[in-house]
Amino acid sequence: MTEAGATGKRPVKRRQGPARGRILDAAARRFYADGVAATGIDTITAEAGVAKMSLYNNFDSKADLVTAYLGARHEEWLGLYRRRLADAGTPRDAVLAVFDAYADHAGLAYEHGFRGCGLLNAAAELPTGHEGRAVVRRHKEEVEGLLVTHLRELLSDRDGKARDDGPRAGKVLAEQVLDGEALDEKVRDAAEHLAFLLEGAIVRAGLEGDGTRMRRARAMAASLVDGL
Repeated sequence: MTEAGATGKRPVKRRQGPARGRILDAAARRFYADGVAATGIDTITAEAGVAKMSLYNNFDSKADLVTAYLGARHEEWLGLYRRRLADAGTPRDAVLAVFDAYADHAGLAYEHGFRGCGLLNAAAELPTGHEGRAVVRRHKEEVEGLLVTHLRELLSDRDGKARDDGPRAGKVLAEQVLDGEALDEKVRDAAEHLAFLLEGAIVRAGLEGDGTRMRRARAMAASLVDGL
């Protein structure tokens, strides 16, 4: 059965023209600066310079617009992370690229200055069950997953070196080699630790309005990674 047959309606095709981009950009500015609940549809359409009908031609509802905003903010962060990753020469650098991308996001030009993670700020305003909260959760899980990937590569490289050097360097290096299960556990624990450090730093940076906490968090992360 087709979608139209199952629902009795034809699927709505959303426009992907310039009006959608202007609406999303305006919503991003207002949601971040003023909050989701405090920002009405009229405010967004006025800032975007479009009619209210244009908004509803592109988004089903304000909730739909909020979800799109959160998805766009996630993609914005991914772009910053990929640029940092392109300059990372080692797995250690790749781990720190995650922290650098957070700092880059915090350093963007915001109307009222940096107010913390826009994703978490929005999630705090959304009710349980709102799709936007799921978007935020997936973002945070993806960030932690990136840390897992880079840490696994880093520790696997070190284990490979320990296996190669063990017979020459003696018992100490040989004992540093982890089996697969132990390696996975160490990677997961370290990634969770780093994720908590990252999120705590971004919250404090938002409250204090500058990047000092982000720089401190990066330095702590580097020390933690070097000590693994």
